[in-house]
Amino acid sequence: MNQQTLSAFIWSVADLLRGDYKQSDYGKVILPFTVLRRLDCVLEPTKAAVLAELEAKIRMGINPEPFLRRMAGVNFFNQSPMDLKKLLGDPDYVALNLTTYLQGFSPEVRDIFERFEFQLQIERLAKAGLLYQVAEKFAQIDLHPEAVSNMQMGLVFEELIRKFAEISNETAGEHFTPREVIKLMVNLIFIEDDEVLSKPGVVRTIYDPTAGTGGMLSVAGEYLAEHNPQARLTVFGQELNPESYAICKADMLIKGQDVANIAFGNTLSDDGHAHKKFDYMLSNPPFGVEWKKVEKEVRKEHEQQGYNGRFGPGLPRVSDGSMLFLLHLIAKMRPAAEGGSRFGIVLNGSPLFTGGAGSGESEIRRYVLENDLLEAIVGLPNDMFYNTGIGTYVWVISNRKPATRNGLVQLIDASGLWQKMRKSLGSKRKELSDAHIDRITQLFGQFVQAEEDGKPISRIFRNQDFGYTTITVERPLRDEAGQPVLGVKGKQKGKPQPDSALRDSENVPLSEDVQAYFEREVLPHAPDAWIDHDKTRVGYEIPFNRHFYVFKPPRPLAEIDADLKRSTDRILDMIKGLSA
Repeated sequence: MNQQTLSAFIWSVADLLRGDYKQSDYGKVILPFTVLRRLDCVLEPTKAAVLAELEAKIRMGINPEPFLRRMAGVNFFNQSPMDLKKLLGDPDYVALNLTTYLQGFSPEVRDIFERFEFQLQIERLAKAGLLYQVAEKFAQIDLHPEAVSNMQMGLVFEELIRKFAEISNETAGEHFTPREVIKLMVNLIFIEDDEVLSKPGVVRTIYDPTAGTGGMLSVAGEYLAEHNPQARLTVFGQELNPESYAICKADMLIKGQDVANIAFGNTLSDDGHAHKKFDYMLSNPPFGVEWKKVEKEVRKEHEQQGYNGRFGPGLPRVSDGSMLFLLHLIAKMRPAAEGGSRFGIVLNGSPLFTGGAGSGESEIRRYVLENDLLEAIVGLPNDMFYNTGIGTYVWVISNRKPATRNGLVQLIDASGLWQKMRKSLGSKRKELSDAHIDRITQLFGQFVQAEEDGKPISRIFRNQDFGYTTITVERPLRDEAGQPVLGVKGKQKGKPQPDSALRDSENVPLSEDVQAYFEREVLPHAPDAWIDHDKTRVGYEIPFNRHFYVFKPPRPLAEIDADLKRSTDRILDMIKGLSA
């Protein structure tokens, strides 16, 4: 059964719910039932053996749990004699039997259904007389991994969540990232490590602080399995949305990962992996979402722990918390002496340039660039995400840059590399093909300046090229006679007082001497001006689009005049024809 057919089949359950459930509540039934059927199918081949083992170990007075896990062949089990098909054999007691079946699962699975608040839905469906019909629907489909791969299953969950989010006017993009974007990010963070990753028995860790349904972690695992089946990627994550968390946890459980590594809660206020460091990281934090709810905890960590905490360099404005996730990931990097880390994070355009010198955003950029952590930024096409059409950028950060990249940053403009989707999904109208992903990966790997069709597509800069010094230029306050007003007290005694109405500021590139710039650019126009050095600030911004702008000269005036004359002549001829 292909993904579209499977999604359509599961979606048909909505027809049963219509009338008794609001459309926005369909997901509360369909998502947990889909997870339940998936787990049900995974355990089906070993069900009889597990029950026999349970009986034997109870007779021996031995704790059966570790033996049941081993017999099930996966890291979870169910010790109830029930399964989804069996409980349909007693229509009058479906609710009771389903509850008993759920209680028979091992603790990590019971937690999944508690996050879904599934028991409430069982009771609600039973009261509406729908429980048997819904359970029967799901019992008909085969969701065993041999019939539906883990990758297909992940896509099914993502499509269902997107549909439910659209119906209830929620933000679908908060839950997941398009798979081709994840594939690109995975390529970029693993690209220079193929040799290391291909060694037999290698173990690496990967972490996503905004894990959603686990798509990024899954694609990373698939990449490594493809390149080195002997390598092991241990995944870690944290997710705030209960339903997405439950799906992520179920997916990792089936793949044999330790689900204790998937934490629940808000990463910014309650780090579920405090003091842990990782080899690789991926994240697509929400764009432009304020962090007011966690402001107290974040500010406390910033002020009390400084650089010993996660937010030492600075705090962005409360209206957009995406740069807090950037700092969080930097804090999670394994020290360079222990092998270092590399991560990819998707951000919108705002973190590139928002905030002047001395602002929280500028200070964060300053920390990243002055510590030589930024390898590259890839500008993606617009209309790539399900919930927004705005431009997005993948930042690649590393504390183990190859020698050739030291002190340098690569900007790649991939905004022209896309193909139109056959059918739009929300705001997503464009997608990256495999060829586009390969081209971007190649540009990153080659680390060279490049052009396509006469336009720059890859450019390389020094870190300091993005820095500037903001100087405050003062001019004297003058009295009615035009004479400078002098200070009469303290340090200002005898000195010209500044006129706030004439105050100005200048941004001086870091590569230039401030005094030389001032003498060249300011004094010829304002000989009485001076610099207030107490207000001097260093700032950083990355004007990405400016570096790829190609000036197109306007057409010659003669050509424009000729076009206008042709148009006016045509209009005059039409008027003549009407009056004839």
